[in-house]
Order: sequence, then C-alpha cells, then structure tokens
Amino acid sequence: MPSRSRFRAGLLAILLVILAIVAPISYLGWRQTVPGVRATVPLPRAIGASPAFTVALQATRGNVARAEVRVVQGGRTQTVARSEAPLGPRGELPVKFESATLGLREGPAVVEVWARDDFWRPLRGGDRLAASAPTTVDLTPPKLDVLAATRYISPGGVQLVAFRVNDAERTDVAVGTRTFPSFAYGQADKGARVALVALPYDYKTGTPVTITARDEAGNVATRAVASELKPRAFPRDTIKISEAFLAAKVPELLPQRPPSQSMLDAFLVINRDLRRQAETTKHEVGAKTADTPLWEGPFTQPRNTKVFSNFAETRTYVYDGRAVDTQVHYGYDLASTKQSPVPAANSGVVAFAGPLTIYGNTVIVDHGLGLQTLYAHLSSIETKVGDKVTKGQELGRTGATGLAIGDHLHFEILVSGVSVTPLEWWDAKWIRDRFNRPLHEAGLPEIAGVGGSGSSDDEPAHPTRVSRRRAPR
Repeated sequence: MPSRSRFRAGLLAILLVILAIVAPISYLGWRQTVPGVRATVPLPRAIGASPAFTVALQATRGNVARAEVRVVQGGRTQTVARSEAPLGPRGELPVKFESATLGLREGPAVVEVWARDDFWRPLRGGDRLAASAPTTVDLTPPKLDVLAATRYISPGGVQLVAFRVNDAERTDVAVGTRTFPSFAYGQADKGARVALVALPYDYKTGTPVTITARDEAGNVATRAVASELKPRAFPRDTIKISEAFLAAKVPELLPQRPPSQSMLDAFLVINRDLRRQAETTKHEVGAKTADTPLWEGPFTQPRNTKVFSNFAETRTYVYDGRAVDTQVHYGYDLASTKQSPVPAANSGVVAFAGPLTIYGNTVIVDHGLGLQTLYAHLSSIETKVGDKVTKGQELGRTGATGLAIGDHLHFEILVSGVSVTPLEWWDAKWIRDRFNRPLHEAGLPEIAGVGGSGSSDDEPAHPTRVSRRRAPR
C-alpha cells in the first residue's frame, strides 16, 4: 500500500476514534446542561393573611415530576405547597395557606419555587430553584369606612353609597352576587369614593348591600350598607301575538331563519335569545362609563308623551289561545306622534348607536358613574358614538324598528347595564333626597341643578304621568 494511502487510512482511523469518544461525551454534556423547570408567571409581590395564588411551571424537556413552593423569612423556610405527582410538560400548582399558622410576621420575605423534571441526565440531582422573588408579608386589611348612603331603597331603584377606603387595590359594591364599580369622588386628599347601586326589579328582602375592599396582598375588608326597604309592586300584562305581527317582525329580526322553522319558533328565538344578547350588550356598554357625573338636574321626559307600558312589567305572550312565553319589559314605552324627535334626557356622551336586536335602532347615552339612558325603536339616528350631547338635544326620531309594531320610544335608565325605573330620575326632589343628601352628609360635592339637600321628607314625590294603556308594541 502506498505510503500516502496508509497515511490517509491512519488519519481516518484516528478521526473515528476521536468521534467515538467525543460524541458520547458531548451528548452526555448536552443532556446534563439542559435547563430544568421554570416558572412562567410572576410570583406575588405581597402576601396577606390568607394568600391564594397559582404557580405555573414548564419543563424545558420532559415533564414536571415534582414541585414545591416555599416562603423564607427571618432565616426560616416554610413549605406552603407541594406536588409529588407528575404535572406533565406544563402544570399548575395551587398555593393556599394561613400566614398566622406559619408564624409569618409583617415585613420582607422571599417566595421560592423548587422543582425537578423527569428528563434523564448523567448526574441526577435533586430539586432545582425554578424561581425566586422578594415579597412583603402584609397582614393588615384595608381601612374601609361607610360615609353615607341613600336611606330608603326599593326594588327597581338606585342607592348611592359614599365611603372612604385606604390601601385598597380593588373595591366593589355588591347587591348579593351582582357587583357595581365605585369611583373616586370629591377632593383627592379625602380618599372618598361613590357608587351607584341598582336594585333589580326582583330584589329580595334581606339581600345584603356590601362594600368589599381588597389590597394587593389579598387582605379583605367588608362593610354592610344600612338602608330601609320600601316594597314596590310591578304590573303584569298579556300580549297577543298575531300572524300579521310574526310576518312583519320575524324576517326583519331573524333573516337567517331556516325555511323549516315555524314563524312561532323563530319568534321565540327572537324573544328569548336575541333579548339575552341585548342584555349582554347593555352590560358591556355600561362597563364603559365616565368616572365623573356628566349630568345636571333631573332627567326629562320627552314633551307631549305618555307612558303606555311600565317598568318591569311581566308580559305573558299568547299565541292561538295559549301562553307561549313570559318576559319582563324594562323601561317605559312613550308614545306621541309618528317620527317624533327624541331628545337626550340629560347631558352626556353617546356610548352606543346602532341596531340592538329586539330594541331596533338604539342610542345609549353615558352620563357618568355608570348611569346611562337608552332610546330604542328609532326610525333614524342623528348621532354617533363619542358625540357629546346636551339635555334636550335630538338623538333621532321615534319609529317601530326592532320588536315593535307601532311608532313609539322605548326609554330606559340603566346603572352599570341594569335597568331601573325611569320615574324617579324625572323627579328633582327624589334626586335631591336620595343623592344630594347622602353626598352632603359625606361632605362631598352635590349634583348640580336640583337644589339643596335640606328637604325633610325622605319619600320621593313622583310625577303622575303613567298611563295603564297598552303599549303600541
């Protein structure tokens, strides 16, 4: 064999030997250096009296085989959560404990997450530190004081609540399970907040109205709001559905109806499903509100109109002599002349303008603090979202769009998307007694345009404008 060929063969042999040695070492070295488990969400910056949070973990390779959460304070390490069962490539470890039970004190601490995966490595180690973050142990709940509140409340009405809170990250005012936002009000150094709380028409006696404040550490303070309930009854009515009504409204409101679906079944879809969609939209629009009052004085009823259908009227729909559905009619139906101008009931900003299922062409005006007015069944809309409007400014013209036959205006007052009776808001005395009085008691600015808060009569003096005649619907 020529010397040159022998050299090449020898060099190849050496390279093969080196490769046989280096490749396994490199492979084992790679496996050894693969990162372990990591936490994918931030750890809490504060820990309260009863912390509850979730640690999200992800293995770089393989699965999360074990995880543990520890709190370190003053040289003491306490295990607060542990999972010995595999969590998969990604997993969550819920953490919940009582700080007092562990002997934690207010002050600095460290939260650590330890974990290991099932990925094979030549040198098998124990748990690795997946995450570590400084935290603060805070065992003191927010300071919460009720300053004033509307004394008398009724189903379908509104209660104003004024309170002061310190060191809270979130504050809610609730009627049972339904929550309402609160807003900073008055001078900033006073730390006062107000909330408009809507009592639904079916409000049950004994359902608590409460304020709940929660700080960053999860500590909670709760206060009950005292009031006196004035019962209120709501009317019932029967609506007869004719073939002409179905023929006029079903194609308009449910154009995608399959040919095999009867007109009655299509109407029930409209009356139930599309009605629920409209309620969802009203709540979504209600969540976008100015944090200061945009209105002044009482709200106004359009001139030369009569109320033909009442707030919270329970309607039984009858077809061919039998009851087929029951729904609740929110707001008032106001009738006047055909295609009458629709004025804004008070100043505000247009929050919604367009079709709204059963309501037809609709405008919603935001008046701040969650308070809004709704104008429906319009034949035309003369405004757009974002427009500032003044009291009495034309928003559109009445009509019969949506689930209405006769030309009229459907008018609602909403608080965070919940319908309340409009009648009270047309009454300056009611606003003076139910709003300005508690604001005055709390030392906060009163709503302008309704006079002082010195009335001695807590009972509202409602206008007598309601007719019991059938709505042209």
